[in-house]
Amino acid sequence: MDAVEDEWYAVRHSGEIPEVALCSALYYLSHDPGGPGLRLTREQEKMLVQAAEMRYQEIVLRDLQPSQENMPGYRGIKRSIINWQRYLRFCSRQRIDADGFRAEVATGLLLFVREGLLEAESRQRDISINCTYVELCCFAAELGLSASLLPESVRQFCRS
Repeated sequence: MDAVEDEWYAVRHSGEIPEVALCSALYYLSHDPGGPGLRLTREQEKMLVQAAEMRYQEIVLRDLQPSQENMPGYRGIKRSIINWQRYLRFCSRQRIDADGFRAEVATGLLLFVREGLLEAESRQRDISINCTYVELCCFAAELGLSASLLPESVRQFCRS
């Protein structure tokens, strides 16, 4: 594997703020005295930016999946909201259109809420939404969803 591929992997599988890993990779590859001193092509830079974008998308969706609730990295809808906002700022700086992914996140949010409510009603599990109802409605609106698509019964599972 070459240095660019190594850094792609590091960015793609980075932590909660992929843009930090991206900046670190770009610096290491091009400017760091201990790095390879490469002049990256536009294609190589684009590949690294796409790795950060994919990682952001992964972590936004991760916290909208009820199956992830018992996993160590799961942080709930509140973290998804935070990561969505980070993703939007990243997209703005990188001139990336977030609309296609916006629809995917909107679908994920609706499925999370509906599945959680169904399971709570059938007493299969307790649903816990770690944000306020207002935050949930604002997130839905940012995703282009009408608040009317969120069942009123979800309010009781939100933080006060």
